[in-house]
Amino acid sequence: MSTAFTLPDDRPYPEGIALDPRTGDAYVGSFTTGAVYRAPAGSRAAEVFLPAGTDGRTTANGLKVDRAGHLWVIDHTTGIDVYDLRDRSLLARFEVPEGEARFLNDLVVTRDGTVYATDSVRPVVYRITPAEVTRGTRAPLRARYDLSGTVPSHGPDAYTLNGIAADPTGRLLFVVDMTAGGLYRIDTRDDSVRQVVLYGGDLTHGDGLILSHRTLWAAQNAINTLSRWHLSPTGAEAHLTRTLTDPALQIPTTLAHTPHGLLVVRSQFDKGGPLGPGTPTRPFTVARVTGL
Repeated sequence: MSTAFTLPDDRPYPEGIALDPRTGDAYVGSFTTGAVYRAPAGSRAAEVFLPAGTDGRTTANGLKVDRAGHLWVIDHTTGIDVYDLRDRSLLARFEVPEGEARFLNDLVVTRDGTVYATDSVRPVVYRITPAEVTRGTRAPLRARYDLSGTVPSHGPDAYTLNGIAADPTGRLLFVVDMTAGGLYRIDTRDDSVRQVVLYGGDLTHGDGLILSHRTLWAAQNAINTLSRWHLSPTGAEAHLTRTLTDPALQIPTTLAHTPHGLLVVRSQFDKGGPLGPGTPTRPFTVARVTGL
C-alpha cells in the first residue's frame, strides 16, 4: 500500500472517488464541505476543482464520471448534481422531493449512460436516463427499484443500502446492505431482485463497490478492510477470494480500479469526522493498493 495522491484542505474527510474514463483523471468529494478535488492522471497531489459550497452543496459523497464528460456528484441531503467537465458548469440537478427521508449514498453509470443511485435510509434505487440530462434541468429524483420486500429492515437509525456496481452489460446491478452484510442483485431486464449467496464471508460495513468482469471489490469501512469476491456467471453467488485488513486504510469508503491497482479513499471519518472525535492525520490521502 502506498499514497497515490494527497488532498488539499485541512479537514476534507473524503468519501467518493471517480475516474474519468477518457483521461484517467481522478475526482474526490469532501463529505464535510461539498468540495470536489481533481488529481490529474499521474499527479501526486489533487487540486480544488469545485470549491466548498458550490451551487449550495454542503456535502459530496458518491461521485462518477461518464463517457459523455459529465461529473455526477451526490449531496446525500438533497440529490444529485451533474457537471460539464469542460467548463465546470452545472448541467442538471435531480432532487429528492421535500419531506421524504433520504440519505443518498453512491451511484454507478452503466454502459448506455444510465445512472443508478442508492439511498441508505430508504431501501430504494433511483434511476436517471441519459435523455433526462439536458442543460438547465431541475427535476425530481424518482425511485426505480424498491428492495423493501427483499432487504431486511434494521430500524429507523440504521443505514442499509450503500455501494452499487453494474456488470459490463448494464443488465445486472449489485448493491450492498452495509448493516447486515448482504449483497443483492437487481436484473434490470425483468426487474427481479434477489439476494446473492455469499461464500467465505460477508459484506458488513460494505461501502464502495467496484466490479470488473466477474471480480467484485468492496471497501468495508469501519473494519478497515478491502475484500475481493468472484461472482458466478449469473451473479447469483459470490465467493470471497481475498481480504486486506490494515489500520493504514483509515476507514476506506470508496475505491476505483485502475491498471496500476486500486485507488482507495482514506476517509479518516473516525478522527474528528462523522464517526467519532479526534484529530486526523494530515494531509488526507488516497491510497494505491496493488495485488488484491
